[in-house]
Amino acid sequence: MGTFPLFSFWGPLANIDASRWISDATRHVMATRNPTLTLTYLPHLDYNLQRLGPDLDHPDLQRDLRQVDALCGELIADAERDGRRVIVVSEYGITPVKEAVHINRALRQAGYLAVRREGEQEQLDPGASRAFAVADHQVAHVYVRDPKDLPQVRVLLEGLAGVDAVWGDSEKRREGLDHPNAGELVAISQPDRWFSYYFWLDEARAPDYARTVDIHRKPGYDPVELFFDPALRAPKLAAGWRVFKRKLGMRQLLDVISSTQTTLVKGSHGRVTDDPGMGPLVISSEAGLLPAGASRRASSRR
Repeated sequence: MGTFPLFSFWGPLANIDASRWISDATRHVMATRNPTLTLTYLPHLDYNLQRLGPDLDHPDLQRDLRQVDALCGELIADAERDGRRVIVVSEYGITPVKEAVHINRALRQAGYLAVRREGEQEQLDPGASRAFAVADHQVAHVYVRDPKDLPQVRVLLEGLAGVDAVWGDSEKRREGLDHPNAGELVAISQPDRWFSYYFWLDEARAPDYARTVDIHRKPGYDPVELFFDPALRAPKLAAGWRVFKRKLGMRQLLDVISSTQTTLVKGSHGRVTDDPGMGPLVISSEAGLLPAGASRRASSRR
């Protein structure tokens, strides 16, 4: 199968190739190892649903659906041939969005979030912050160091444009999010918004990873990584030139992502969808193993 096509898995060049590699690897494992449980993840439908939004009449989304359906068909056919039972799970439903909520900037402007300077750049300093948020699509976990600050931080977040709800201990228990690693508060965006991780107030102070595809250093999810910076005239050529310089041994960031154009993102997820028809699904070849009707708890877990 060759090397895993990482650039096809995430980023502006993400496409069906990564899902095809994963599907082929899964079929190989089932055929050669005969596992009692096989888990596989096909990421392909995420990409254009976030780039374009959930309008399934779009020709690019129609193509994506046909491509991923073909891969699923091969996987299911192999599983059924070997007498395996199949469960298909979608993690979430994508809803249309128009703009981000800059939750960390609001916390910083209110004096709760701290940064440290590294040269001309700023870095989030969680240890020195009284409160900061880890953004993940339409959910943000807000970590508050001193319980005395909780009421004021909650009021701040509830008054932030684009925030639909803020959950404390009782709401987290009700929604199944009362995990030790969860934020002291959990913010939920409005249906047409999502949370950015951005914490800098001056673009000249943005950290170097802000304009790169870097899922490890960014303190939160960044769907803008799915797009080339619109300011680049020839983005693929710009990316190729940067890769070439890196191969020559030069220190070169792949800074081809925008750190300002959050309106590029047209689809997001995380909150329970207002329309159940746009939410996640569980499908099984063993219908008797599934509960009857909708499962609210399943839909409230990301």
